[in-house]
Amino acid sequence: MLAGDWRGIKGQTYAVDMSSAPLELTVGFDLDMTLIDTVPGFRANLLALGSELGVEFPVEEMTERLGPPLDLLLAPHLAEEAVAAAIDRFRSLYPEHSITSVPAFEGAHEAIAAVRRHGGKVLLVTGKFALNAQRHVDHLSLDVDLVAGEVWGVGKAAALVEHGATIYVGDHVHDVEGALAAGATSVSVLTGGCTREELVEAGTHVVLEDLVQFPAWLDEHLLDLRLEALAADLAARGSVVVAYSGGADSAFLLAAAVRALGPDRVLAATGYSHSLPEAERDPARAFAASLGVRLVTPATHEMDREGYVANDGDRCYFCKAELTEVLGEIAAREGFAFVATGTNADDAVAGFRPGIRAAAERGAVTPLLDAGLTKEQVRAGSLRWGLPTWDKPAAACLSSRVAYGISVTPYRLGRIERAEAAVRRVLETEGLVVRDLRVRDLGDRASVEVDATLLAGPLASGAAAAVRDAVLAEGFEEAVLDPRGFRSGSLNDALR
Repeated sequence: MLAGDWRGIKGQTYAVDMSSAPLELTVGFDLDMTLIDTVPGFRANLLALGSELGVEFPVEEMTERLGPPLDLLLAPHLAEEAVAAAIDRFRSLYPEHSITSVPAFEGAHEAIAAVRRHGGKVLLVTGKFALNAQRHVDHLSLDVDLVAGEVWGVGKAAALVEHGATIYVGDHVHDVEGALAAGATSVSVLTGGCTREELVEAGTHVVLEDLVQFPAWLDEHLLDLRLEALAADLAARGSVVVAYSGGADSAFLLAAAVRALGPDRVLAATGYSHSLPEAERDPARAFAASLGVRLVTPATHEMDREGYVANDGDRCYFCKAELTEVLGEIAAREGFAFVATGTNADDAVAGFRPGIRAAAERGAVTPLLDAGLTKEQVRAGSLRWGLPTWDKPAAACLSSRVAYGISVTPYRLGRIERAEAAVRRVLETEGLVVRDLRVRDLGDRASVEVDATLLAGPLASGAAAAVRDAVLAEGFEEAVLDPRGFRSGSLNDALR
């Protein structure tokens, strides 16, 4: 296997327990020669101990393969009855000789940060005396949740199992033993004394050169697991109607459903109303056609719902209620088992999302959320599958541009859509590429949000006036460029 190839060793596969919730992630790390280069401190401490005891330890030999417990390292060089006292003295000397001289390996902090980025917990499971292990953690500011010390080999499994670790990262064959005994994925780095061949022979699942490679491996590993969970979920559903807006999330869900069920057991359904921009419709239709999926476009009548028009803060509840009720009727009529929405794991923790509640109350399922897939992972999965929507900008409905407390009307939505199209034309004329653009309707005043990177360039001068004129021409009495740039859900600030 080539260095850095983390997709498996010699084609072997390994079982992963998918019974726990995919959102749960706990990663265990070994300490010595995995997170930290213990050799300088260990060498200094051995020399100090040997000087006190009058013993000349073979320091270089003893530091070649750090990891085993201290008693195993000292026993060959001391009388049996002297080992316990020597261990106590070694530990008492340790803070003076072995903390400040020991650095973290390159990539150690980033590896831990990668776990945090995925919402995970970090365990330190080490053979080192726990108090001294904690001293290293404090000195090097290693962001760990718990330190379990004085455990070795298969003994590490108890701590890993107790705290739900599904991955254990180490450098020694005995770290591999602990991971396997715990049923965890064993990730080995070559920064310790064990060779690649020894680690593979011990049964490790993955070998990395060092922790620098760990974040990329973790990203791929979690994406693999969550795509497997998504496929299993969809296959178990039997058939689905996908609430399909054409955005990145629903397009990915549609593609995943086709992969898991086949196009004949999947129906794409796009609710047509004043809130769906005309510009989104043809690309959405073309994408569904490319998957071989039938697309239906029922009219939805959220404008008939008083709560939607009133726009008092829970507008999305009434919109999603209308959509899921309409799609539920279609599913029942055409024999599809479930209505599925593209809600992802980030949506579930994003705060105020009344639409999610409305869909859940009406029996809609959320396969992306249930598999633990975040927005970033949806995009990564879409790129892996070659979907053209992998980098599509967020495209919330037009009603999301209307400030809360201002009634939603077809006129307002049409004015917003025309204004955004006009701004895009102005920017294209200026040779500017805009990714995210919103014209927020604040009544008779419009607030224009564009990518913040554009604000300091041409939009700081003449182009800004052209943007404002384009918006005014579509029926607003006043228009301003928001100096903070585009911010997803910026109107929700008023609710806070």
